[in-house]
Amino acid sequence: MLIWSKGGALGIVSLVLIGGALVMMFFVVLSGVKDTTPLNKTWFLRADTSSFPGAGRAESYWTFWRICATGGGQCGSTVPALPFGYAWVGGSEGVPNGLTGPRGKGTTSNYYYYLWRFGWVFYLMSLVLTSFTFLTSALAPCSRLAAGFSGAFLAFSLFWFSLAASLMTVVFVKARDEFHDAGISASIGRYAFGFTWGAWAAMFLATVFLFMGCGVSRKGDDHVRSTKTKRSGGGVLGSIPFFRRQRSKRSNRGSFVDAESQHRVKEEY
Repeated sequence: MLIWSKGGALGIVSLVLIGGALVMMFFVVLSGVKDTTPLNKTWFLRADTSSFPGAGRAESYWTFWRICATGGGQCGSTVPALPFGYAWVGGSEGVPNGLTGPRGKGTTSNYYYYLWRFGWVFYLMSLVLTSFTFLTSALAPCSRLAAGFSGAFLAFSLFWFSLAASLMTVVFVKARDEFHDAGISASIGRYAFGFTWGAWAAMFLATVFLFMGCGVSRKGDDHVRSTKTKRSGGGVLGSIPFFRRQRSKRSNRGSFVDAESQHRVKEEY
């Protein structure tokens, strides 16, 4: 019972961690959708674009779907896998050369275009996979099979999320450095990066706990099986009815032989 409770506790902790990771991931994915806290504080990069004629805004905030003039308001169109250079879609004059290129209507370099596009897709993939894992992990506290399956599936999701978080970090940190090198004010969004890497840590711990819960439950099953075998009075074969009958017959036969021997001894005397 103690071992089952350990596996159940690990399953419950994993479920809470996965739920927390999903909440943080949704905060990032929904950034820029509505001007409310914490969504209006969840942006990847802020840069001073007042010197870019094609920007049309004093500051630009890069979110998951849009580029906004404030943290969560006055945003442009919703674009899947938004090209980085859409912040100056009206013209790239004054933009650092490392950021511009032939992609995204001539606004974005190949490097930033493809890295963020793949990172964006991997982020959504992991969100869907983790949501599915959250449903299966609801059975983890009471099922070793569910704990093992959920752990394996969450590890698969964590692989893609690791790629997404890494690509996101590379793209926006490098872009910030490009702005700084050009003497332009820019900063990384603490909320977006905090939520992303916080979700990664929660998923990692949940994966470990799910596998631990699966292993602890298995040890518990082995312990119970061993106890039942000992109580049945023998090894594995002792638990089979046929062998129990054979052992009982041999015991009765031995008792009969002992009684007959004692009777003969009495007659000799």
